[in-house]
Formats: sequence, C-alpha cells, structure tokens
Amino acid sequence: MKAMGRYIVLWLIAAAVCVAGFAQETTPALTLEDAVKLALKRNFEVIIAEEQLNELKGKIKEVRSGAYPQVSLQGYGLRLRDPSILNSSSFDKVPPEFKEALIPSASNMFDVGINIKQPLYTAGKVRTAVKLAEESLEEKKSSWEASRQQVTFKVFQAFHDLLLALANQDVVKENHGLRVKHLEQAQVRYKNGVATQIDVLRSEVDVANIQPVLIRAENRIRLARAAINNLIVEDLEAPTRIAGSLEYRPWIVSSLEEMQRRALEFRPELHAARRIVSEANLTLKLAQAENKLSVDFDAHYGYTMREIRNVFDTDFTRWNFTFNFKLPFYDSGRKSGLVIQALSRQRAAEQRLGQLENDVKLEVKQAYDDMQSSAQAIEAARLSVTQAERVLAMMQANYEYGAATTLDVTDSQTALTIARNSQVSATYDYEVAKARLRLASGSPILDSEVNP
Repeated sequence: MKAMGRYIVLWLIAAAVCVAGFAQETTPALTLEDAVKLALKRNFEVIIAEEQLNELKGKIKEVRSGAYPQVSLQGYGLRLRDPSILNSSSFDKVPPEFKEALIPSASNMFDVGINIKQPLYTAGKVRTAVKLAEESLEEKKSSWEASRQQVTFKVFQAFHDLLLALANQDVVKENHGLRVKHLEQAQVRYKNGVATQIDVLRSEVDVANIQPVLIRAENRIRLARAAINNLIVEDLEAPTRIAGSLEYRPWIVSSLEEMQRRALEFRPELHAARRIVSEANLTLKLAQAENKLSVDFDAHYGYTMREIRNVFDTDFTRWNFTFNFKLPFYDSGRKSGLVIQALSRQRAAEQRLGQLENDVKLEVKQAYDDMQSSAQAIEAARLSVTQAERVLAMMQANYEYGAATTLDVTDSQTALTIARNSQVSATYDYEVAKARLRLASGSPILDSEVNP
C-alpha cells in the first residue's frame, strides 16, 4: 500500500509538471512591441512622470485663480458682557440716576455676509506667474516624453539581451552536439582499431568541459528574463517567453551632421532644457516686478444684529466697498536680492542648455560610429563563420581518414563557436547601437514605428 501511495504521489507531481509546462507553452510569446506597451503602461518611471505632469496641471489652475474673484461666506455668533464703561475714568462723574441704566448686561451679536476680493492691477505678476506655470507644464511634458523614450530603449535592450542569451545558448548547444558527435566518431574508430584511447579520452573531456558553459548560458537567460520582467512589472521569476530572433536589420541613415541637427530639434530633453531657460526668464521678470504698484478691490455685504430673527431684515444690512493700493518704496534690498538670484538661475539654465546640446551631439556621434563599426563587424563575422565551417568540415573528413587529430577537430569546433558568437554579438551590437542612435536623435526606436 505504501508503494502504491508513493506511485500516486509521483504520478500527481508529474501531471502537475506537465500541466504547468503546457500552460507555459500555450501562453502567447511576448513581442517587442507588446513588451514596450506593457512597460509604458506599468513602469514606475512613466507613472511617476505622469503624476508630476498632473501635479503641474493643478499648479496652473491654482496660479490662474489669482487673477479671478475670491468669494467667501463669513459669519460669527458672539455672546458678550463688556464692563468697559464701568472702568471709565469719568464714570464717577455720571449722575447717580443714570448709573443704574449704565450697568452692562450680557448680549448677543450675530454677523453673516459675503466677502469678495478682486485684484485689479498687479504689475503683471499674476500673468507672469501663469506663464511660468505653463512653461513648467511644457517642461514636464517633455520630461514625460523623455521618460517614455528611455523606458522604451531599456525594454528594447533587455529584449535583445534575452535574444542574445538565447542565441548564445544555441551556439553552445550546437558546439556540444558537435563534440558529442566527434566523441561517438572517436569511439567507433577506437573500436575499429584506427584510433587510440587518448582520442576517446580527449573527446570525453571536451564534452565534459562544455557542461559548465551550458549552465552559464542558461543562467544568463534567467537573468535576462528577470530584467524584462522587472521592466514590464511582472514577477521576476515569471516564465516570460518572447517572440523574435536576433537578426541584422540595416537602417539607412543620413549623414552624421543631419542626425545631430535632428537631435537638437527633436530631443525631448533639449525641449525641457529650453523650457527651463524660459522659466528662468519669467522668474527674473517676476523678481523685477517686486515693489511695483498693486491695486485690489474688497467688498462685503451682510447683516449684523443682536437677535437672530433679524438676519434678513434690511434695517440691519451692513456693506462696504474698499479699494486698496500698495506701493512699497523701501524693502532693505529684498527686490535686488531676488533679481540677483533670478539672474544667476537664468545664466545657469543657459549654460546647462549649452552643455546638454554638446552632450547630445557627442551621444549621437558615438551611437552613429558604433552602428557603422558593428555593421562592418557583422560582414567580417559572416566571412569568418563561412571559413570556420569549411575548416571544420575538412578536419572532420580528414579525421575520418586518419589525416587529422582530435585536437585538430576540437580547435576547428572552437574556432567555429567563436566565429558564430562573434556574429551573434556583432548583430546584437548593431541593433542596440541602432536603437541608441534613434534615441539620441529623437527618432522612434522600434522598427515598426520607423518603417510602418
């Protein structure tokens, strides 16, 4: 019975593994476009940028409200007994017959009304503040777009990291297969008496040496998959599958100067930096508007009464209209201090913009050169793979007839593996450099966006 129970448990475990494997296989593989969409929808960087954008929208609404009337309903209820008249220095001179009438008693006082306040003239402060908030909003929009492009590039790179890891694993598996095949060939030749035991032992060592390489290749795949899961906000251990392969997709670009010109025109980071310069100019304008004339209007309309039943009696109406103006003429250097600060921020913003433009040009040049050199490396790697395949085929044939040693075959296998890994790496470098050049020049990153 115990043996039967163990068999049942093992059968259930095997069934669960099969079901899990089947579920994984039936889950549709993730394309690069799908991964980017998920990341732009879930990634924390994008969500934070969106919330900062929404915060600025609220700030604009707040600043703009300063140009419009502020209306409030005010009121109070008061019960008071005030003996001030009894403490008057002349109270002793009051005739005795009046003193009893002047004895204070507690009373109520109620007041309710509407207050209205409207700025009439602010020397352009409110208008400038609104423009400053709008410039900040445009800056955040550019920063949001830059964040989206950065996340898109990160997903692109992580996706291709996984493609590279899978391609490297295929190369290692192919090399493992070649070594196993050679081991079998050496064993047959040893049985036939045309090879020594050393050939067999060397072949067995070669097969054993490839096992750690296979393990490292599998580990790189797990790490690359975890990186994608992190970007699309999935569990790091989720068995995410991707669709696609590492292929060379050439992109015909214009001259380096044209790419740099495009970058200066379209990079969202530069748009944001230019907005920051505009914000600094507006801040300077605000500082210069200090100590200027301001005029506002206050009005109140309501009722003041001792008894609550008179709340809407016109005899108890109280109203006033007030025009206020303010013209500071001495502030102990406050305005000049604000102007000095604003000027420094303006100059710093202009310098940062200039530095960023130079950095962008350099970034475009590096990506442009990397893409060109990677394209050349791909052509060289293709030729190396072709030659390595021919050499391996010749060595295998020579070994079959005793004209080559196991070391000759092993060296040819290693050379082919290196050549194929070089081709895979050059393809990866080209695709990533291409994406980096598109990012640096403000172009869409995905091929589906560039060539719809």
